Amino acid sequence: MESLTKKKILIGPSSFAEHDNTPRKILNSEGFQVIENPFKRKLTKDELLRLLSEDVLGLIAGLEPLDREVLKESNLSVISRVGAGLSNIDLDAAKEFKIDVCYTPDGPTRAVAELTIGSMLSLIRMVPLMDSALHNSMWNKKIGLQLQFKTVAIIGFGRIGKCVAELLKPFDSKIIVVDPFVNKEEVKFPVFSLQDAITQADIITIHSSGDECLIGEKEFSMMKKGSYILNPARGGLLSETALIKALDEGKVAGAWLDSFEVEPYNGPLKEYEQVILTPHVGSYTHDCRKQMETEAVQNLINAL
Repeated sequence: MESLTKKKILIGPSSFAEHDNTPRKILNSEGFQVIENPFKRKLTKDELLRLLSEDVLGLIAGLEPLDREVLKESNLSVISRVGAGLSNIDLDAAKEFKIDVCYTPDGPTRAVAELTIGSMLSLIRMVPLMDSALHNSMWNKKIGLQLQFKTVAIIGFGRIGKCVAELLKPFDSKIIVVDPFVNKEEVKFPVFSLQDAITQADIITIHSSGDECLIGEKEFSMMKKGSYILNPARGGLLSETALIKALDEGKVAGAWLDSFEVEPYNGPLKEYEQVILTPHVGSYTHDCRKQMETEAVQNLINAL
């Protein structure tokens, strides 16, 4: 087998090992030649094609577009994803080209769930609005809502959705679930269709996989007036254009987005003070990043 000292590894995530250098030290100790992401943001398809030279055999992946063309043109043996989702990877093509794909499904669960609850509370209590006003010397009190007795629809009941539900239980919220793949007999909460859930929910939080739009103009029109929506999953799951219309019409009282159709985000939602925007940081805690990045590195080493 080719010596590990000749194996080059490309780092996709822009902030890999930024807060704890342990994962990079492991790669170095194993003799890998590490190629950094020179752009310090999500790599584009063209950039990937240039960086994945013939001697790059492993990729520590983030959310880069790893479609059939990229995989076919590469000489990759292993893709090791830092994170739980694999929707950015053409898994059929990876199998065809004999590329092993690894991921870290458990790593981001608690971090994303905790941020979801924090953002939910910030939204319904209008914390960002009051904080901004007070920073500008304005004493503007806002009357918000409590989570107690509110109906919260969790769309997608995988690891993160289940963790969000557990964290919500002490607030005495009414939790309902939307997920066509769960066994209703095994879920402790009522399971509804998407349509039935969004018509009665006060708060909707999205934790689905994939990129197919679930919440568009039709779904927004069915929501209760004054409802709240949160999306820390994938940008494509929620139509930003439809959200803007719902905000303008007063159908939606507030929203939190941590993922966007196009990133970095620089769109019109910046003008809506009732919308909290964060730059895709669901997994950005010291604990979570170290765990996921170290596990991704170990997965890559084991596969190679």
